[in-house]
Amino acid sequence: MPRFPYETVDVFTDRPFGGNPLAVFTDAQGLSDAQMQALAAEMNYSETTFVLPADDPAQDARVRIFHRTAEMPFAGHPNVGTAFVLARHGRDRDGVLRFEQKAGLVEIAVERDAAGAVTGAVIAAPQALSLGLELPIDGIAACAGLSVADIVTAAHKPVQASVGVTFVLTQVGPEALARAMPDLAAFRKLVRLHGELAGRLSLFLYARDGNMIRARMFAPLAGTWEDPATGSASATLGALLLSLDGGDTAAFTMTQGVEMGRPSLLRVTSWRAEDGCHSRVGGSCIPVFRGEALL
Repeated sequence: MPRFPYETVDVFTDRPFGGNPLAVFTDAQGLSDAQMQALAAEMNYSETTFVLPADDPAQDARVRIFHRTAEMPFAGHPNVGTAFVLARHGRDRDGVLRFEQKAGLVEIAVERDAAGAVTGAVIAAPQALSLGLELPIDGIAACAGLSVADIVTAAHKPVQASVGVTFVLTQVGPEALARAMPDLAAFRKLVRLHGELAGRLSLFLYARDGNMIRARMFAPLAGTWEDPATGSASATLGALLLSLDGGDTAAFTMTQGVEMGRPSLLRVTSWRAEDGCHSRVGGSCIPVFRGEALL
């Protein structure tokens, strides 16, 4: 019976049972697409990653990312956590890992403490900021169980944005953020009314105090009622805020998962380049479990 080893880590935290849990299958050769999807559903985390040999030997691995119902082209906490796990196995090259993914090449810098132990990682999102559809304020408010008055539009309206995977970024007030609650019927209605969403709606709500950000992410149509830490959304928000604020660089501290009892801390740096605004996102990780899938 084939055995497929995996490890789990809590990502964007420095203590067990905080942050966003991730399962990493460290040698996924021999698993079919259907098996990967089934394993991701079985693990029941926001995402599960599967490490395969790189197509280009100049890169370190091909990493596939699945959430409970589908494969993703890119995501933040899966890359940070996978890099953490592989670096602990000595698979980095001088503190760097390069992963082939559907959204493009993802480069990760491994972080170590003074004793040389791996503590976390920082990833560069594979794409510059791109903006898409603006969503109706009343529809987005309904999705979050809020009123229209709770949505802050001084900087931007609810808007699709991506640096590799698409989110709808929406600013709200701090009190509204704390009481937000996803409404599944409202999510379904908004997707039905807007075919451009292609059946997918990941809603990233945030409250801003300068460069300090509090955030929550709801994606119930994909099986994630709420996400404790969303690195790709945080990177996207950093790029969007830089594009709106002006300047060449910006740094943000993001807190997420508080309302879930899984506080997460994400560090985002964004910069302006010829092709647009880019971001890096990073944080600490903690190992939790090891096991095998018997298939």
